[in-house]
Amino acid sequence: MTIIAYIYCDPLLEAVPDDVDWGWEVVRVYQDLGKSETRSQLKQLLIDCEHDTVECLLVRRLEELGDTVKQVSDRVTQLEALGIAVIAIEQGYTSQQSNFRAELLQLVQEIQYQQRSRRIRQGHARNRLDAAPPPGKAPYGYRRGQGKYILDRSTSPVVKDFFDNFLLYGSLRGAVRYLAKKYAKKISVTTGRRWLTNSIYRGDTAYLNGEIISDTHTPIISREEAAQIDRLLRRNSRLPSRTASAPRSLAGLVVCGECQSHTTVTRVTRRYQDKEYLYLRPINCPKKPKCRAISYPEILQCTIEKVCRELPLAVAGMNSPQLDAVKNSLGDAIARQQEILAQLPNLIETGILDAETAKFRAYKIRTEISTLQAKLATLPPVNLRSVAQAVSIPQFWLDLSEAERRFYLREFIRQIEIIRQDKEWDLRVIFIF
Repeated sequence: MTIIAYIYCDPLLEAVPDDVDWGWEVVRVYQDLGKSETRSQLKQLLIDCEHDTVECLLVRRLEELGDTVKQVSDRVTQLEALGIAVIAIEQGYTSQQSNFRAELLQLVQEIQYQQRSRRIRQGHARNRLDAAPPPGKAPYGYRRGQGKYILDRSTSPVVKDFFDNFLLYGSLRGAVRYLAKKYAKKISVTTGRRWLTNSIYRGDTAYLNGEIISDTHTPIISREEAAQIDRLLRRNSRLPSRTASAPRSLAGLVVCGECQSHTTVTRVTRRYQDKEYLYLRPINCPKKPKCRAISYPEILQCTIEKVCRELPLAVAGMNSPQLDAVKNSLGDAIARQQEILAQLPNLIETGILDAETAKFRAYKIRTEISTLQAKLATLPPVNLRSVAQAVSIPQFWLDLSEAERRFYLREFIRQIEIIRQDKEWDLRVIFIF
């Protein structure tokens, strides 16, 4: 029994299948890619069926045989006239059954839906090739124009101020409150988080398929600022709930080494006195008697001393040559892709590539560049050594507010552990790197 198979695939919509489990031994597979109008392999299949003996044709879905229901029906009829059974393996359809015409009629609505869906997705795919924005309303701070996102002069400064506040203090809730107070722009914390991670504000366009194209429009924040925001979000995700915006700089960082409980800042006042006393107290200490509270200013002072003494040593102990090699490798890969991208116009002029193929190739290169840039952004900043030297000066910490001190402490510290020794105590500072 001679069995052949046919596949139609649009690379813009789906990956080209490497191997399909047909369930039968297939003599030959005909495959069409790209433009559905030509379908040269389908035409060749029909010619071969007229001259060769073929008993069965396998397809994944019936709609792959044409762009309209009429085309699909005509080709099924043509194959039936040649005595060839058509089997759609994903739809359970076979023309060998006695009621195959009734089954085909039942599939008409599904075929129409699938073909309409394909035409819509092909339109969106062509827009992606032109780096055009996806359908839908433009994000706050932008508007649509000239086939791309353009800055809205009335709202983009609001978004920029939101990002600047988050970069300065590292608090999402604080940035949301700042926006409501200064601009009367009320957004939820969830919306604020979406703003911080939205690639559009970084000058990139993200599509529903998860692919991102870089540098499609004017950004509101720079690449360096975007990388800093990602580091801040990763850092805040490791902290206990609501401590990211806590007013005290050590909130969420200190753990009792004796009972492994996180600590909370407790405020104590005396009657008829304005002075207040701050203590760090374990939240869920299982011991009896419970681990005692320790003066907050003393722990803060000890933390600053530890950071000034140990941070430069920790940064110097990093494997800088290996880190530099990774950064250089990613930078070289981005440069190579950009060189290929610059050569495409010449290839079109010389006739080596047609315009549509060049567009598809450019799209793939730009998504690869975006992926490499995302990997590069996750690496530590280049100026880490110089920053470590600056923050190792005690006077630097004394000149900061609690909010600013909170930002820098969380930039470098993963956790602070209180080591209790009878009535004395010491700190162990665990850095992020």
